[in-house]
Amino acid sequence: MKNRLALGHVLALAVSVVWGTTYISTKVLLTAFHPVEILIFRFLLAWAVLFLCSPRPLLPKSLKGELPFLCCGLTGLTFYSVLENYALQFSLASTVGLIIAAAPMFTALLLWLCRRSKRPGSAFFLGFFLAMAGIALISLAEGESFDCNPMGVLLSLAAAVCWGGYGVCLEWAQTGTGLSDLQMTRKIFFWGLLFTLPFLWANGLSLDLTRFANPVLLGNTLYLGIGASALCFLAWNIASALIGPVATNVYLYLMPVITVAASVLILREPVTALTLAAIALILAGLILSQRKKPSDI
Repeated sequence: MKNRLALGHVLALAVSVVWGTTYISTKVLLTAFHPVEILIFRFLLAWAVLFLCSPRPLLPKSLKGELPFLCCGLTGLTFYSVLENYALQFSLASTVGLIIAAAPMFTALLLWLCRRSKRPGSAFFLGFFLAMAGIALISLAEGESFDCNPMGVLLSLAAAVCWGGYGVCLEWAQTGTGLSDLQMTRKIFFWGLLFTLPFLWANGLSLDLTRFANPVLLGNTLYLGIGASALCFLAWNIASALIGPVATNVYLYLMPVITVAASVLILREPVTALTLAAIALILAGLILSQRKKPSDI
């Protein structure tokens, strides 16, 4: 049992490390691709890799049986990604990042409201506020500011709620489906890709493959599609099954810390005392949020 719990925490940590570095690849791709194009290529590549790993047909048996996977793809892939991209058009990245970092709280609250978990304890909320304070400090340390554009704030909140909803839908999908984690993840990416395609047509975009002649664009697309999407979502879903969606989502607090570390190691950006204080707050929030209530031990 302890080994399974340890594996869940390791997987959640590993995914947070990878997702914390994806901003570099995304920034590179944005020089040649529309945000929706990046999503389409990521989801398509992820689904193709997962299909090759498990090519057995997974035809829907009934609408009721397929509904959990449909909801996972809609909330965790399509809605979350599109809302986040559009929020960035109205608000600063620091504002969007801070609001979306509240996703673990929404996951815990939605699971509780759906009566799929116990009410979060005071330690969880104290950890949440410490982590939010640390994330805000990281943005200030990097010389960024915050704004209160109503549309940007609403879109960011909606994205955070959608990711919280993904935790609820994922737990639903993992209950008695008889499918492996890989097969479930493949189904989720199928629906996520399907629901994202209309945004491609709505923006009048065409998937010009000649851009992949550039090895830099190809390499970053492969990293996002295979590493950050196929492998990371598979690992995330396994971690959620092992330690629960709330404990898994708390590791999202680490993403700004990983982003800072990547900036230092890759971009050679300096580390300030304010940044170190922010990292300490985030780590303290993570530890507090993972504490169990006495009744749960």
